[in-house]
This record gives sequence, structure tokens and C-alpha cells, in this order.
Amino acid sequence: MGEEGMVNNDLNNAENSNKVNPKLTILPLIALIFYEVSGGPFGVEDSVKSGGGPLLSLLGFLIFPLLWSLPEALVTAELSTSFPANGGYVLWIASAFGPFWGFQEGFWKWFSGVMDNALYPVLFLDYLKHSFPIFNNMIARVPALLAITILLTYLNYRGLHIVGYSAVLLACFSLLPFLVMGIFAIPRIKPGRWLAVDYKNVKWRGYFNSLFWNLNYWDNASTLAGEIENPSRTFPKALFGALVLVVCSYLVPLLAGTGAVETDPSDWSDGYFAQIGMLIGGSWLKWWIQAAAALSNMGLFEAEMSSDAFQLLGMSEIGLLPSVFAARSKYGTPTFSILCSASGVILLSWMSFQEILEFLNFLYAIGMLFEFAAFINLRIKKPQLNRPYKVPLDTFGSIVLCLPPVFLLVLVMCLASLKTYFVSGVVVLLGFALYPLLLHAKDRKWVEFNAEIALWHYDNNDIERRANVLDDEAVSDEASHGLLAGSTSSRTSQVSDDNNISPVGIAKSD
Repeated sequence: MGEEGMVNNDLNNAENSNKVNPKLTILPLIALIFYEVSGGPFGVEDSVKSGGGPLLSLLGFLIFPLLWSLPEALVTAELSTSFPANGGYVLWIASAFGPFWGFQEGFWKWFSGVMDNALYPVLFLDYLKHSFPIFNNMIARVPALLAITILLTYLNYRGLHIVGYSAVLLACFSLLPFLVMGIFAIPRIKPGRWLAVDYKNVKWRGYFNSLFWNLNYWDNASTLAGEIENPSRTFPKALFGALVLVVCSYLVPLLAGTGAVETDPSDWSDGYFAQIGMLIGGSWLKWWIQAAAALSNMGLFEAEMSSDAFQLLGMSEIGLLPSVFAARSKYGTPTFSILCSASGVILLSWMSFQEILEFLNFLYAIGMLFEFAAFINLRIKKPQLNRPYKVPLDTFGSIVLCLPPVFLLVLVMCLASLKTYFVSGVVVLLGFALYPLLLHAKDRKWVEFNAEIALWHYDNNDIERRANVLDDEAVSDEASHGLLAGSTSSRTSQVSDDNNISPVGIAKSD
């Protein structure tokens, strides 16, 4: 009776928490995914330069989404609805291969995400320095970087719904000038310009890194699954809506810029769309694009910070990190996890753009190989896993779906420099060392962990139980309740018989 009352109190607290901290709906989620992946065409200019002209760049952003983005989005949709809890891909890997590899996946992806986020305050100032040269001086640049990072970190602290609706406004402001540019460019377009390519000047490493960076991170939003209203329905729709938005946000400016103006491919570098805007529409369009580029970096930072912080929160909730990472502020945000991610951003902001780009691509590629492997593994070994959304392919078809992106991942890794191999190897070894240290710290009770299941005794099925319980906790998630009810109570009964699970999803031994 006492335990029943405690469960009811916890459920009431969960309902009150949902009212105070609203869940993400489809429009803010589309905007967040858009910023996780893209943020607009800022940065795609290098694909024209490294591709030796417009042709390879246009083909890349036409074909690459089909070979890479679509499979990744489909896999993310299936697994995120199967494990609708914070932590995302960490839960997938832990369920398929065990907690050790789940922890490694989380560490690699978090490190990659923090490196990615270190780019955006730097790029923000790079756009501003064209109008305000003072930011070329380190005396002004360093305090500005710190101020930007602190301000954007505070916005993340104030609530995920604030970040989501901010992303909607920023996306509208960032994309509108390119729609205007596209309309103004129509009378001046000469399709023959799109076919120009100089294969002697193609730099394949830069070309593939540019495509890969501008079309990856579809899985990042999975770490927010526990914060989404009705994830069973919302997540797949948001992913496909964001996919269409991302592809259009690249192709429209590229088709307009390369087709309406005669340019030298060597001129296409970061920020060149502002110059194209001036040539097509005038100085007012140039200023608008520069402002949009600067603000877009804010949206990119906010989305990445949210994903990184809630990933650490999810890892803590299932016992892979100390409980301090799961501590929430009164706004429902993971305070310590946000601070850790912000600290990593500040420490890595001294690195160059190209160095960061190649390092984060390599680490991200390692993590994605594990995610595709987990997708196939779970299809084979756990065919009865609750999948509210399922990719409409059998096991063989799923393997075929994963082959093109796996090939591209291996290609990106093979094109990496020796320095990237070394740095990535150090990060991987650091992750291998951290896991047993955490086990030792937990054994000695040096730090507190949320989960009462010992990490070294972690049962893969507990990941699924954790996801199901969190799904059940979200009272407002009508679709998930329907699925749970429709799948009969046998699964719930089996979980209850095996473990007494509280509403926060921790399996307790009798």
C-alpha cells in the first residue's frame, strides 16, 4: 500500500512537471532537428570550391541525402520510438551490445558534439568581423567568445521549449533571405553554369568532409526523446519534415548562386553567399544574409547543446554516469550536464575550423557504424521489440539500406589525416579507461549513481524496460499508451514480475 502511494505521488509529480516544463511539439522539434543537421546553407560554399565547380556540389546535395541522410533518418525514427527516453543512441547500443559499448558510444558522440559546438561561437564572430573589424583582435575576440557561450548556455538552462521556439524563429529569419535570393535569381539563371567542373582541382577529402558535415547528426535529436510530446507519432514526422527542409535549404541557394552569377570556384569559401546576395539583390540582401548567418550559428549552438546535455542526463538515468548528471533545474533542464558541455566548448574553441571538422567527423563516423550495427542486431535478436514506427523493410532489406551509408562512413574515415587518426585514437582509449574507473568509483561508493542495477551486472533487457516505463510515465503521450495497451498486459506483467520498477524507471531488487 505504501509503495502504491509512492508510485501515485511520483506519477502526480511527473504530471505537474510536464505542466511546468512543456514537452516539445512537432514544429519546435523540426526546427531543432534542422539545426542539429544544418542550420541553413552557411558552410556549403566549400563544397563548390573543393568540388572544382558547381556540378559535383549540386550532385552531392542531391544524391548524398538519399544514400546517407534518408537511411540515418529512418533508423533514427525506428529506434527512437522503440526507446522513447533521454539518451537516444546510448540506449540502442547498450541494448544491442551491452553497457560497455553503450558508454563508449555516449562518450564518442558527446565528445564529437562538443567539438562541433565549439565551431559556432567562432563562426558567429567570423561573420561579424566583416562589419566589426575589432573582432579580429584577440583582446576583443576572447571575451566575446566567452560572453556568447555563457549567454547561449543560459538559454539552454532556461528550458528546452524556449530553445525549441527560438529555433523556429531563427530558422525563419535565416532561410527567408535565400528564398528571396532564389526568386530574384530566376531571370538570370543559365543552366549551363551548373555543369561546370574542373576535375584537376577537385579535393576529395574536403569535398566529402563538407558533404558529410552538412548532412549528418540526424540521430542527435534521439537524445531528447524523453522530452517530446507523443514521440511515437511526433518523431518520425519531424524527422522527415526536417529532411525536406534541409535538402531545400542547400539546393535552392546553390542553384541560384551558381546559376545566376558567373564565378570562379576558388572564390567559394565560408561567407561567400553574402557576396552572391549582393550581386543578385544588392547590398541590403548581403547584410540580411550576413545577419542570418550569424544568428544561424546561435541556433546551431542551442540545438547541439541541448542534445549533448540531455544525452548525459539519459546516461545518468540508466546508471552509466553519476546521478549529478541527471539533476534537473526548476526549468527541467540538466544543470550539471549543460555546464560540462559548455566547459568542453570553451576548452576546444582554440582549434581551427578544418581540424575540428575532420576530428568530429571521424568520431561521429565511429559512433554511426555502431548505430547501424545495433539497428541490424536488434532486428535479428529482438524481433519482438516494441516498434511504434518500423522501417518498412525486412531484415535483408534493412541490411541493404545500411550498406550505402556504411560505405560513406568508411570512406570518410579512410580520407582522414594521420593527426586525426592519432587524436581519435586517444579519445577512444580515454573512453575505454573511463568505464572501469566509473565501475570502481561506484563499487567504492565514491560517487552516487541513480540506477540501483550495478553497471557490471547490467542486463540489456533493462534498457528496454527503462524505455517502456519512461514511455508509460509520460501521461500525455496518448499514442504510446495505446500501443502499450494494444500489445496486451503480458509484457508489463513480465517486467513487474522480474523487477519492481518505480516511475523513474529504476529496476530494484526485492
